[in-house]
Formats: sequence, structure tokens, C-alpha cells
Amino acid sequence: MNKEEIIQKINGFLVEEFEVDQDDIEPDANLKETLGLDSLDYVDLVVSIESNFGVKLVEADFLEVASFKSFYDLIEAKLKAKAV
Repeated sequence: MNKEEIIQKINGFLVEEFEVDQDDIEPDANLKETLGLDSLDYVDLVVSIESNFGVKLVEADFLEVASFKSFYDLIEAKLKAKAV
């Protein structure tokens, strides 16, 4: 799965499951603020990632995630690590 496919898949379920306006999803936009995430929403996000990509995320993974771009990069890195 290439980066563009990862981005499309993530944006797709964010629009569907988190009811985010597609126009609000910008690479440099703040993930937490744009999605309006609280602690329960993070759990839902982790479950969505696991079900859509088959990779597990832990709380520490989100320490470096501020923007959508950094979130995409995290998922891409997890997928690459899983493939090895």
C-alpha cells in the first residue's frame, strides 16, 4: 500500500466514522483539534486503524503526532515495520 492509498483510506474512514468534513482534512492541520478528539475518540481511532490496516497503535505512538501528515507517516511506518 503506497502513501496515497494510506491517506485516502484514512481520510475515508475519518469522514465516514468521525463525521469530519473532507475540506477540514489538510496535511498540516492539527489532528486533535480538527477531529475534536477526546480520550474515548482516540480509542475509536485506534480501533479503526487496527481494523482498516491490521496494525496496533499504543498511546506512546501519538506523542509525536500533531498533524494529519504526521499521522499518515505513523501509519505508513507501522505498515512498513509489519511487512518486514
